[in-house]
Amino acid sequence: MFSAFANIAKIPELRKKLFITLSLLVLCRIGVFIPLPGIDLEAVKRMVESSQDSGFGALLGILDMFAGGGLRNASIFALGIMPYISASIIFQLLSAIVPSLQKIAKEGESGRRKINQWTRYSAVLLCLIQASIICSTLQSDPGSHALVAKPGFWFLFQSAIILASGTAFLMWLGEQIDEFGLGNGMSLIIMIGITSRLPVAVEEVAGRFNPALESAPSDIGPGELLVLGVLFLLMVTAVVFITEATRNIPMQTGKRTAMGFKHQHYLPLKLNASGVIAIIFAQSLMVLPTFLAMLPVEWWKYIMSFFMQGSFLYMTIYLLLIVFFSYFYTAVLFDPKEHAENFKQYGMFIPGIRPGNDTRNYLEMVVNRITFAGAIFIAVIAIVPQVIQYGLKVGWTVSDFFGGTGLLIVVGVALDLINRIESHMLMERYEGFLKGGGRIRGRRG
Repeated sequence: MFSAFANIAKIPELRKKLFITLSLLVLCRIGVFIPLPGIDLEAVKRMVESSQDSGFGALLGILDMFAGGGLRNASIFALGIMPYISASIIFQLLSAIVPSLQKIAKEGESGRRKINQWTRYSAVLLCLIQASIICSTLQSDPGSHALVAKPGFWFLFQSAIILASGTAFLMWLGEQIDEFGLGNGMSLIIMIGITSRLPVAVEEVAGRFNPALESAPSDIGPGELLVLGVLFLLMVTAVVFITEATRNIPMQTGKRTAMGFKHQHYLPLKLNASGVIAIIFAQSLMVLPTFLAMLPVEWWKYIMSFFMQGSFLYMTIYLLLIVFFSYFYTAVLFDPKEHAENFKQYGMFIPGIRPGNDTRNYLEMVVNRITFAGAIFIAVIAIVPQVIQYGLKVGWTVSDFFGGTGLLIVVGVALDLINRIESHMLMERYEGFLKGGGRIRGRRG
């Protein structure tokens, strides 16, 4: 392991890519601490902390996690890269549903460039809409302290332009990492934002740690600290397993080689094809009940109280939505009928399965089974932070590192980065991170 890190410095190209990547990520973090003009930062932080249990606070929490604390700091990067991610997901779904976009997506590199350009324009439009909503809230609901020094149209206009420009700059930095650095730029920007909360979580645990046998109910004793450590290792291991797990379906061609053997390939089907998208969609929908509970009608508030965060009904619906979106997004990404037709066209077949409809039915059966298993795993991982939060009485900043969206993104991006580094090292005939070289074992299926 240590020799692998030492070998990184011996490869000039890899060393240069890592330096560019780290430099651009540092630039992303610097922007998080540059505030918008005319904002009282302390008042904004108090407002965010006081609204954590409301629908607006729940939405702010999700956005602030992806922005790496930029929203809490009212910075020029307050929206983070999330508008671009949202636009990318929308166009990815539309490309699988709308026939005209399907045709453009199949044009190859030119079609991909067109869709990417439309995604950027849509992301800027989403930035302007989100910035207008957030800035309007800041100047219309100040509470006991004035959040904006000079509220009005000019504040809304300049803040919306600055926030949209900040997200556009992050998009540009991500593209520079893609071209000159190492790894997926957008994913790395999100990952570095999520991991930036780690020192705050460690500080919270250290501040509440009490080694005394008779500790206060809010304190964390040695037993609770041990449980947190073991749970963290178990959750990281589980997420790595889910991220890397694949079901390899053997494929053969009818042609024989010069040695008389048939070519054999494998069709890898990921256990968790939807990735973190299912949790993001479910979280977005589950924010709505908390918003609806803010309506000034008593009987409506009573009904919505059953859907509040932490309730049994809330957790049940949340889990069902994760399972539903796992199936939905997998169906968008993988079309068994299209794969069966392609196999038949290129003379490939699954051993023991007839080409055509039988192949399609077999692929549907396999995909449904592994998607169900993956969805259950993802649902459990998504709900663990809330169980830890209420069971061990720790804050959301700490419990969110034990599962949910943040852990899935961090582990997934870290594994992808390690695989890219290993590829460069193996091409230069250096040993990778694992003994004997080679990629992470889960990639082999």
